[in-house]
Amino acid sequence: MLKGSITALITPFRDGAVDWQAFEKLVDWQIAEGSHGLVPCGTTGESPGLSANEHAAVIERTVKVAAGRVPVIAGCGTNATADTIARVRHAEEAGADAVLVVVPYYNKPSQEGLYRHFAAVHDACGLPVVIYNIPGRTGLDMSVETMARLAELPRIVGVKDATGDLSRVARQRRAAGSGFLQLSGEDITALAFDAMGGVGCISVTANVAPKLTAAMQEAALEGDYETARAIHDRLVPLHLALFCDTNPVPVKYAASLLGLARDEVRPPLAPLSDADRKRVADALAAVGLTAG
Repeated sequence: MLKGSITALITPFRDGAVDWQAFEKLVDWQIAEGSHGLVPCGTTGESPGLSANEHAAVIERTVKVAAGRVPVIAGCGTNATADTIARVRHAEEAGADAVLVVVPYYNKPSQEGLYRHFAAVHDACGLPVVIYNIPGRTGLDMSVETMARLAELPRIVGVKDATGDLSRVARQRRAAGSGFLQLSGEDITALAFDAMGGVGCISVTANVAPKLTAAMQEAALEGDYETARAIHDRLVPLHLALFCDTNPVPVKYAASLLGLARDEVRPPLAPLSDADRKRVADALAAVGLTAG
């Protein structure tokens, strides 16, 4: 089952190329620190800035290094159905455990178009498919009704919900059934999301605080909300700081302070301002995170 703290992996770069040594060390460290799953090639992994060959290689390398220790949910969504199907089929061949497919962006299909897009992806592969609904980036919100229609397909197993609307958890559960997995896409509300019926978070913060985010999710899923709240309260400054600029710019800077990766993003993303660098550094210190 896909649940708990699932890290939306950054893609480390060195002088413009993927830093494979840093990436492999990051994957190993994530698993050692207790992360319950990994998402390569999501938004946090700068998927829009990866070439097709890099995208494929990042998924392949994640599967290889993870070696079955935790599930790998490969980010495969594009705004073209044929391209998405090609990526999903590659992920299946590479050995991924599931795929994360974003609501098509920019071309803004109708709800019927969304249904047909995801149904075509479903029919083209044998992997579990997780819908990624993030209206703030795609300009389009998948309705609860469309999600419920898709949930009737056997391999559409859940949603990464980044709408920021906690009422959606209950509405989607009522419409799609309790077996439809709901994963938060927003660290700051992940605990409340679980309390409403979610089963985990695809987390940005987990890149730099995997042990804490995993412990919070484990406590919440066991119903120990006192422990979960204490961990969440500790993490709040970091959750907020990591979104002081466009993701993944702040988390890559945080990773560089911890010696996990270089502070390097691809254009059109730009480095953090000095003020935001201080904010991220202060947040890491407040949480008690330092380079190991």
